[in-house]
Amino acid sequence: MIMRTFCSSIVRAVLLVSLVGGLAACGASGDFSDLQAKMAEIKARPRGRIEPPPEFVPIASVSYSVHQMRNPFMPPVDESSMAIPHGRQVEPDFTRPREYLERFTLDSLRMVGTISRPGSAVEVLIQDPTSTVNRVRVGNHMGKNFGRVIEVSETSVGVLEIVPDGQDGWVERSRTIKLVE
Repeated sequence: MIMRTFCSSIVRAVLLVSLVGGLAACGASGDFSDLQAKMAEIKARPRGRIEPPPEFVPIASVSYSVHQMRNPFMPPVDESSMAIPHGRQVEPDFTRPREYLERFTLDSLRMVGTISRPGSAVEVLIQDPTSTVNRVRVGNHMGKNFGRVIEVSETSVGVLEIVPDGQDGWVERSRTIKLVE
């Protein structure tokens, strides 16, 4: 107990001495002549001029008018196959439930093989962008433009799409997906 009291009094004495010493150092001489000289030198320097910000030049607006043109990264489509028929009017069936491969464009689908069994029609293996391989046969639908498979062979798939004709109507367009080797 005596030791504890002795230690605490020593700690108090050390704190008191350091506090008094710190206060004495702050008010030592009151001589700030070197600081005042430095401030006078800074104030005597010529003042700099801040340059004005650059003048805003508005950019001329341009209207984007090529959105109706063909995408340069897609293969061109034969214009003769897009001729507007004068006879039968074509229109997609909007009430038909969509099939899985109708989520993807025909350009993103790849033919990777065929399956043939005795006594049944040839089925084509189509790989979608998610790398899933799907079986397709005549009558199935694929592509975003209401494409219907009309022909299946060992090396290609014929698809008949129904696309807008640009005049509030629809037109059929045939496309072929060839086997990728």
